[in-house]
Amino acid sequence: MGGKSSVFDMIGPVMIGPSSSHTAGVVRIGKAAHHIFGGQPAKAIVTFYNSFARTYEGHGSDRAIVAGLLDFATDDTRIKTALDLAKTFNLHVRFKSVGNASTMHPNTVAVEMVKGKRKMQVTGESRGGGVIQIVDIDGFNANFSTSLYTLIIKAHDIKGSIAFLANVLSQAGCNIATMTVSRRGKHDLACQIFEMDSEVNTVTLNYLSSLTYVEEIIYLPKMI
Repeated sequence: MGGKSSVFDMIGPVMIGPSSSHTAGVVRIGKAAHHIFGGQPAKAIVTFYNSFARTYEGHGSDRAIVAGLLDFATDDTRIKTALDLAKTFNLHVRFKSVGNASTMHPNTVAVEMVKGKRKMQVTGESRGGGVIQIVDIDGFNANFSTSLYTLIIKAHDIKGSIAFLANVLSQAGCNIATMTVSRRGKHDLACQIFEMDSEVNTVTLNYLSSLTYVEEIIYLPKMI
């Protein structure tokens, strides 16, 4: 990650646990997954990759991801008992590990979530100091950190739609910091992700949701 370093980058987050990468970052990935999913799932399959696969139990990453899925903060003392609390919150979690995924970041975790008919997979990377990157949502490439206001729009790949959606946000006073577009194929479903410096108002969100080619809108507040 380029650019200037902040005080947060240098001293790390306020957190519970032995490591910002293995604890705070993982909690944040879990929280991001929680909000992208639209709330707490009933079931989750968590896959730890590479260095996480070897250390997730000893460093408490299993507790951290469950705490995030329960929407706990990084400094919540309940993180230590999150595995037990999952039962109280009616969250069933299964863990898997893949120790040699050469194309993936060393600290990668994927979460498959289910509740009723809703299913979703979110993959994130813990970059150190509690900083994360969400890199995949349901097979769509993603590239956002949760440190800005984030709008995820799943829509049909209609000519001119990207420019139109960006213009709507601009007219609503939103300054777009980054934009990522991923699609399954020409004229197929696409996922557009906007990171913005300011909030999106409810009127704009409702208008975007009303567009006939838009399948789903997910709006995330700043989490860091």
